[in-house]
Amino acid sequence: MKLIDLTHTIVDGLPAYPGDKETKLINTRQLETDGYSNHRLKIDMHSGTHIDSPMHLTDAKEYICEYPPESFIGEGCIIDMRNRPVIKLEKEFEAIIKKGCILLLYTGLNHKFGTEEYFNNHPVVDMEFAEFMVERKIKILGMDTPSPDKPPFTVHRLLLKNKIFILENLTNMESLLEVEKFEVIALPLKIKADSSILRVVAKLL
Repeated sequence: MKLIDLTHTIVDGLPAYPGDKETKLINTRQLETDGYSNHRLKIDMHSGTHIDSPMHLTDAKEYICEYPPESFIGEGCIIDMRNRPVIKLEKEFEAIIKKGCILLLYTGLNHKFGTEEYFNNHPVVDMEFAEFMVERKIKILGMDTPSPDKPPFTVHRLLLKNKIFILENLTNMESLLEVEKFEVIALPLKIKADSSILRVVAKLL
């Protein structure tokens, strides 16, 4: 089995979305002085690599822990969308994007993670393309950006309203560009929250 990690490492001071609180990861106990090691984490659920559920921007009542695990596992497909400020629907996508898949859009912006450009000048998904995702009933949209859109977050709301989860701040997606077939495993924490930090891997098939 070969797994490709698509997750940013959680560290103290992990870059946060503008307006969110900074991540605090503290080594609270040391083996040499306390006899054991321990760490304490204080983190916003939208920091680093994370997944949005419908509760994030719609009136859905289900916490992310209430969705079954199979909601977060599925056949993956990836499309190279580098150098496109607006990501639009193209004719060839109809053959690539299968019903119920987990769609990954690679922009290459992950290499600028944490910079002002990353958070403020990231590519956005065109509404027509978002509507196509709804039509195809994809499970999850994943991107190596902080968001598929910008305020007022109409793409976010459309996808979440149709129970399409959104993976944000992915990394290492270039490792999948030449892979013919893979499965995405994006299990959130079993947490009573609107969204969750998580570890995302692609399993090569």
